[in-house]
Amino acid sequence: MADVNRGNRPLSPHLQIYRPQITTIMSIVHRITGVGLGLTAFLIVWWFVAAAISPGYFAFVDGLLTSWIGILVMVISLWALWYHLLNGIRHLRWDMGLGLGIGESARSGWIVVGLSVVLTVLTIIVVV
Repeated sequence: MADVNRGNRPLSPHLQIYRPQITTIMSIVHRITGVGLGLTAFLIVWWFVAAAISPGYFAFVDGLLTSWIGILVMVISLWALWYHLLNGIRHLRWDMGLGLGIGESARSGWIVVGLSVVLTVLTIIVVV
């Protein structure tokens, strides 16, 4: 039978009134960085394939990847790599039952964010 009181039930808290916690945001960003790293892998493979096809095609692809937008994409991808790695280590700690408290999980989240930025900058300094 159809539920005639469907419109009279209270709704659960929705996104307009829910304050996202750092663990929520980090979970979403972890998924986004994972997808982004997969797309970046296609760019890198495209660069290698272009090198195997011809010098002219490689010059074209290399020109795209070394342009300002290509460098920006690679720097963001570098940050995503460090973030995804560090957040994965954080999740492994959780799987071992460590750092599951509210304060501990928030603190480890901020540590991951800070370390990912620091390691990105250090990597750029070392490589360039």
